[in-house]
Amino acid sequence: MSNAGQNSEGGLRASTPVWIAGVVAAAVLWVPLYLNLESGAELLIGAFGLSRSSAFGEALHFFIYEVPKVLMLLLAVVFAMGVVHTFISPERTRALLSGRRLGVGNAMAALLGIVTPFCSCSAVPLFIGFLQAGVPLGVTFSFLISAPMVNEIALGLLFGLFGWQVALLYMAMGLMVAISAGMVIGRLGMERHLEEWVRKLQNSAVDDSFEQGELTWPKRFEEGLRHVREIVGRVWLYIVAGVALGAGIHGYVPQDFMASLMGESAWWSVPAAVLLGVPMYSNAAGIIPVVEALIGKGAALGTVMAFMMSVIALSAPEMLILRKVLRPTLIAVFAGVVAAGILAVGYVFNLVL
Repeated sequence: MSNAGQNSEGGLRASTPVWIAGVVAAAVLWVPLYLNLESGAELLIGAFGLSRSSAFGEALHFFIYEVPKVLMLLLAVVFAMGVVHTFISPERTRALLSGRRLGVGNAMAALLGIVTPFCSCSAVPLFIGFLQAGVPLGVTFSFLISAPMVNEIALGLLFGLFGWQVALLYMAMGLMVAISAGMVIGRLGMERHLEEWVRKLQNSAVDDSFEQGELTWPKRFEEGLRHVREIVGRVWLYIVAGVALGAGIHGYVPQDFMASLMGESAWWSVPAAVLLGVPMYSNAAGIIPVVEALIGKGAALGTVMAFMMSVIALSAPEMLILRKVLRPTLIAVFAGVVAAGILAVGYVFNLVL
């Protein structure tokens, strides 16, 4: 029995260098491939006898270049965060947030939203679980706003496409929206606007026990790959659709028209962008190629960021999901407070960048 255990442990130890070598090799291959995507797209459209001087040629170049670029960024970010997520569990998250005071709890919840593997589609079970564990309503909202809007995929793609300044400012402003919106909702004492069955669950007994266990690095890397299969498998169609829309904008929409519609000079462009984003349903991976195309056509960065935030955090499908646990009054307050924060983000971005 002892020898078998030693052999098993030895096997695990032997597999760790193999995994590390594989991850390093993948990174070494990833970098030059990523850096040469644009020249590869140029060669490909040239092989078709097309030129970027034509609208179709420019749109096709954008599509051929952006699809692998966004997918490669997504693969790298999702794999890395899949490994990070092996150190985090929903139970630990609830334990960290329960019993926290207003303000401190909101800040912690918003920060946890960046690195935890939850999105708006998980809103209902998360909402119930957090309330059941004694997490205050306002703190719960800070987490639920931050998790989809300021998640690691959005930040990784923004960093890769626009640079660290844009990614850092987006993170700071997104956290501000999540913290302030949660604090406002917490101060308003909106618990009475939860559905009756949800209020009965508040502060009820919940089993917070979980097995953290000591995962080996091979297991963590395997979890990273599983994360890639699940998330990239779920969003790649959004990415292709988003890039296709962005290609159409990039090739065929006149720059002057886009600048007049979503430029800094039009004061109404930020609220119009927020209203335009609400009926749409996408995620960060799917909407960022559209953002890149809009900016390339002369749209103001803040206006486009406000559009992106409203698509991710205020989409109509998410409101329908939340209706299962929230009464219309609380949904209206939530949407209004978050929309006000997003408007502020749009105007700040336009002033600063």
